[in-house]
Amino acid sequence: MQQALSTASRSGMYGWVWRHLPGNAWVKALISLLLACAVVYLLFQYVFPWAEPLLPFNDVTVDEGMGAIR
Repeated sequence: MQQALSTASRSGMYGWVWRHLPGNAWVKALISLLLACAVVYLLFQYVFPWAEPLLPFNDVTVDEGMGAIR
């Protein structure tokens, strides 16, 4: 019992997803690939454009540096 519980807790989120997908290994692999593509699509279409103005990518703190000394 302890062995099975320990193995189940180590498999984590991906193991849980794999166990709950229907079908054999090939079908599960295809569905997993489609899910991963859907997550990437949602990130690039909605999450990253929403978060971009909130990130400090344009706050440059480096000025002329060593070029100003020479």
